[in-house]
Amino acid sequence: MDSAVEAEKGTAAIKEQFLTTKEKFHQFLDSGRPGQKSDDAEPDSGEPEQKRIRLDSDGAQEEPDKKEKKKMRGQNKSRPRMKPQSYEERRLCPSIVQGNAVPVKTVGPITDADIIKLRPSEKKQVDFTDKLYLAPLTTCGNLPFRRVCKRFGADITCGEMAMCTNLLQGQASEWALLKRHATEDLFGVQLEGCFPDTMTRCAELLNQNIDVDFVDINSGCPIDLVYKKGGGCGLMTRTTKFEQIVRGMNSVLDVPLTVKIRTGVQQNCNIAHKLIPEMKKWGVSLITLHGRSREQRYTKSADWEYIDTCSKLAAPVPLFGNGDILTYEDAMKARETGVSGVMVARGALIKPWLFTEIKESRHWDISSGERLEILRDFSHYGLEHWGSDTQGVEKTRSFLLEWLSFLCRYIPVGLLERVPQKINERPPFYMGRDYLESLMASQHVGDWIQISEMLLGPVPKNFTFLPKHKANAYK
Repeated sequence: MDSAVEAEKGTAAIKEQFLTTKEKFHQFLDSGRPGQKSDDAEPDSGEPEQKRIRLDSDGAQEEPDKKEKKKMRGQNKSRPRMKPQSYEERRLCPSIVQGNAVPVKTVGPITDADIIKLRPSEKKQVDFTDKLYLAPLTTCGNLPFRRVCKRFGADITCGEMAMCTNLLQGQASEWALLKRHATEDLFGVQLEGCFPDTMTRCAELLNQNIDVDFVDINSGCPIDLVYKKGGGCGLMTRTTKFEQIVRGMNSVLDVPLTVKIRTGVQQNCNIAHKLIPEMKKWGVSLITLHGRSREQRYTKSADWEYIDTCSKLAAPVPLFGNGDILTYEDAMKARETGVSGVMVARGALIKPWLFTEIKESRHWDISSGERLEILRDFSHYGLEHWGSDTQGVEKTRSFLLEWLSFLCRYIPVGLLERVPQKINERPPFYMGRDYLESLMASQHVGDWIQISEMLLGPVPKNFTFLPKHKANAYK
């Protein structure tokens, strides 16, 4: 095998015997699919009609409907909402489903605590030092995924970014983002908003109604929808509003208030170092710094030298660094700076066992079978969280598929020419050590569907899936 692919810039170095071409890779996967052993017999695979693959007499793959195989690449920011409608008519009324969701105390004398929430004399104290923090991840940072990460050693977890306006309007889907699992022993929620009055009122509601250890302000979200209205990263340039939000929320919360920021908005114009001394005066309990600007997104490596500089400015307030942590060496290097701890984001999506690797200082050459068991656990957690009816199964499947768009980027340690894999290195086409390992390496959404069917059964008729991140659509 020509090793030209291996030498290509930005491509992970894989041992030559495992390298292959795109055509051979997909041909191999097709040869191992259920129902592909014989040209005469076409057993029902359980897949939608348009997805079945037939082989012609020469053994070449023939696609039944080429028009339906239109590829959609890139980040699908404006993707349509594709919610399955087949079960809508059979849904139970929420009032029936949630009728007994709130426990009512009916025994014993009425105390002041039954009528008003008693405020402690001081805020609850949380020790954040030297912990591994799973970042609040939109879409993929759901409760079942956080449970998986907790099992592998994540110390701190945080709910997905919840929009202040939606919470104040009582949107059930937004309040669901704040739900905590019993295994999350150090848990916070993240709020996004741009007005001091609404953010303060929202913090007050959270303080009265949910059980959390801290509340985080999102001042690092780069997406246009949030930034253009002054939220997320936009708060970093609106310091007066930012200060009012922090001071207002702090005045009504019984738990620590934390903030997540970026280096700045523009690529070569860092402003975090100017903001951090001010934030200390405002009363934040923890600062998390993502070592990239809004403009950079993921095109450049995280600037850990700058994170180190900012950590010294933040002292004695703890500052966590975030960016490009995929191996225990990355985490060790990060800890050599002045940070109080490390936040892991994409690295946890690519390999959630990263927390174990960091704590045990090793590279885990995890098998495809072990990885499938992790997905099986996630599926069970999903059915427990979202329900095991048709709607719950398909919701679990959609979040599993979103996660698989990251998991496919992982390259098994035993296949690498040079350990470790770097987070911004893309995998070339390679054959795994078994069929399942190869299937898990596929970047094609149809193969992710096949993995989901191993765990959740066949997809419904007319099933569609349009991933949020780089991938093909499934129609």
